[in-house]
Amino acid sequence: MLKKIITYYKNLDKITYKILYRGLEFCFLLGLVSAFILFSYMLFFEAPIIYYIGINLFKLSLVFSVEFIICSFVVDSIKKQII
Repeated sequence: MLKKIITYYKNLDKITYKILYRGLEFCFLLGLVSAFILFSYMLFFEAPIIYYIGINLFKLSLVFSVEFIICSFVVDSIKKQII
């Protein structure tokens, strides 16, 4: 199963791969911002709102990354008329 996913990932269309790559970069940067917010909460601030902003931003980055991966596979399969 994992081997099939890896071969499917390697055979992505170039435009779809570029969008997937840029989307995952965006999610990684969003995750870094959330980690910085949580780190600053731990060191400087004791306000719970800062903690909730950091946690929700981290959850958002994870959801976006999964969404980019799934949508890129779906768009590529629609382009190739597999579905």
